[in-house]
Amino acid sequence: MSNFDVAQLAHVELYSPKPEETLKFFTDYLGLQISAREGQSVYLRAYEDFYHHTLKITEAKEAGMAHAAWRASSEVALYQRVQSLEKSGYGKGWIEGDLGHGDAYQFQTPDGHNMEILWNVEYYQAPEDQKTMLKSRPQKRPNIGIPARRLDHINLMCRNVTQNKQFMADELGFKLRENIIMNDGAEMGAWMSVSPLVHEIALMGDQSGEKGRFHHVAYWYGYPQHLMDLADLLVENGIEIEAGPGKHGISQAYFMYVFEPGGNRVELFGDSGYLILDPDWKTITWREEELDKGIIWYGSPLPQEYFLYGTPDRTSVKVK
Repeated sequence: MSNFDVAQLAHVELYSPKPEETLKFFTDYLGLQISAREGQSVYLRAYEDFYHHTLKITEAKEAGMAHAAWRASSEVALYQRVQSLEKSGYGKGWIEGDLGHGDAYQFQTPDGHNMEILWNVEYYQAPEDQKTMLKSRPQKRPNIGIPARRLDHINLMCRNVTQNKQFMADELGFKLRENIIMNDGAEMGAWMSVSPLVHEIALMGDQSGEKGRFHHVAYWYGYPQHLMDLADLLVENGIEIEAGPGKHGISQAYFMYVFEPGGNRVELFGDSGYLILDPDWKTITWREEELDKGIIWYGSPLPQEYFLYGTPDRTSVKVK
């Protein structure tokens, strides 16, 4: 297997019991653009996302992640990964595709998170009034809300972090960048990527004992000041900020965590943390006694709900 068979996180589909309110959050406040509507779903993208969409919002009874999609590095790489996934026992089968992409192979993680891998994608074509002279950007910067720039990563809650980490490494070629090991030897967190980013996926232990829950999706801003501007906008419009702005020690990223109206947690990244260019990178391990600085480098401590609440919500922890 090549370590380069998977290229990037392509898109994420979220369930929302309040789809119109969720849509307003992402468009009016985060400045995401609507690519299409179909049935009970809306397709969106940030202004520096090159594909047809990076976020799909679908109406459902409960919040949560419907699936995450990874783009292979080539058509050959796609079929190589599919062969391995079929042998793993976690494969589900092919679908003909969706708006914005072609055939995709669906599978699950050991914890039951739904995923798919694909190759053929539709690239966004800006209408005339949205075309920009900046040729490395697919459209003009939106003039609504505090616009996010691109999709960054997902964080999934797991009953067994190590098992799911090993699956992502063995079946999709992800590299372990940072992790957390507790005093009893349990692995409680893992940050993994297939690119120079610190992570495209994070895995954290689910203290509720549940399987397959979703922690957050993250969009990237680039400038930490934009988190301050967005915080102002969200507070004035009654959107709950769970934590931040602040800075993580793990990943070195400026963050802010908020709840969109449907109940899903969303992280806003103030910069990209650091990039990993060393091909012989050694995993950074944080021990239990080091976690204070690992989780919060500076800023207010994360509330206990951060470690317990996920979607769908199967615990007594409720969003305010």
